Amino acid sequence: MFEKYKVDNLQGLIFNYITAGSCAYFFLEQDFSLEEIINSAWLYHAIIIGTLFIVVFNFYAYGIQKVGIAITTVANKMSLIIPVSIAILLYGDTFTYLKGIAFFLALAGIYLSSTKAGKLSFNKKYLWLIILVFVGQGISDSIFNDFAQKFPNEGGYLFFMVLFFVASVSGIIIHTGKSLKTKIPFQFKSIFWGFVFGVPNFFSLLFFLRALGDPNLNSSIVFPLVSMGVVVSSSLIGMLLFKEKLSRTNWIGVLLSICAIYIFAY
Repeated sequence: MFEKYKVDNLQGLIFNYITAGSCAYFFLEQDFSLEEIINSAWLYHAIIIGTLFIVVFNFYAYGIQKVGIAITTVANKMSLIIPVSIAILLYGDTFTYLKGIAFFLALAGIYLSSTKAGKLSFNKKYLWLIILVFVGQGISDSIFNDFAQKFPNEGGYLFFMVLFFVASVSGIIIHTGKSLKTKIPFQFKSIFWGFVFGVPNFFSLLFFLRALGDPNLNSSIVFPLVSMGVVVSSSLIGMLLFKEKLSRTNWIGVLLSICAIYIFAY
């Protein structure tokens, strides 16, 4: 969407996080102090995740430039392997035969829905970049899940406020560093589009956290379900709103994703 309306990605993302952090502050009911935040057990989670939000985004943007959007998107979405594996190893999530089938259907759905003909090729000298996108996103999701498991009744809106504040400041620092090398004009439309995406971004993460913390749901199921939901919804939105054409391979990927969602929810 940023590319469609020629919005500077980093500027738009900074205002996205500022908006999301403002939403967290708006819903925050209790009083808080800087001392409370500094002494909170979840502070390191918020700092690491907030920083990774911006760092992984920059790796993702650079990856699109160097190896293309398909392979970068696949690496980003396939990263669910990391938090799912950690959830099974550390948090006692069960991995049944049926869940295994759904998981591999999910991976196949991600791959096929993100490619044009089911094939990916790229310059091997940028393999390190793909690995960074994969590992960075996977670590970010894993730490987010760790917070949900360890602090199910702590932090809440205050956690999100701090997380998005860290992400915003990290983005401003990177943007300032880039501006010192090459002058980057400020775009007022970045504020508008940052707000447009910041509000749903906040609520999506909020409900994502609640799903991870739900004792009736295994986090190893939540991650694939969310990824499959993104695959299906983004494909349909692109087709209906932006007149994007899905190839036969893409349709197979979408159908596999729907099958995976059904099996996970069964």
